[in-house]
Amino acid sequence: MCRIANTIIGFVAIGALAGFASISKPSIEGVWRPIEIRIPGPGARTITPDQPSLDVITAKHYSRVEIHATGPRPSVTDATKATADELRQAWGPVIAEAGNYELQGDVMRMRPVVAKNSAAMAPGVVFENTYRLAGDTLWLTMRRGLRGVEVNPPTIKLVRVE
Repeated sequence: MCRIANTIIGFVAIGALAGFASISKPSIEGVWRPIEIRIPGPGARTITPDQPSLDVITAKHYSRVEIHATGPRPSVTDATKATADELRQAWGPVIAEAGNYELQGDVMRMRPVVAKNSAAMAPGVVFENTYRLAGDTLWLTMRRGLRGVEVNPPTIKLVRVE
């Protein structure tokens, strides 16, 4: 009888350990929408984008199309006739890139494969962000960008859409 009880207890313990081992920390994988961009330093400002934006993060890849602006951007129906100022106002706030990433501790290293800014696609370019995840909110703070280490690193706050 004791042997049967010990066997049952053993199976229950193994099952509990297996269940505990399958519990993993929350994942950044999903679809995200930027809701706030904080830019510190001289000319500090906070942007609360009201334009459509989405970031998609899978197990190894990411894609982001973000509009870092409040209010509507001017429509450019014929880019060949638009002025440089009109083009900057329409396309300047647009961030568009996709590539692969890796996580190490609280650091996310992003390597763009395709980007609106061709400089981001140069060999060896890596963007480094620290990240923090709390529930359905993700914060990315840029540590290193195209110009090297960020002196006044911007932080993007995103909420999970899916």
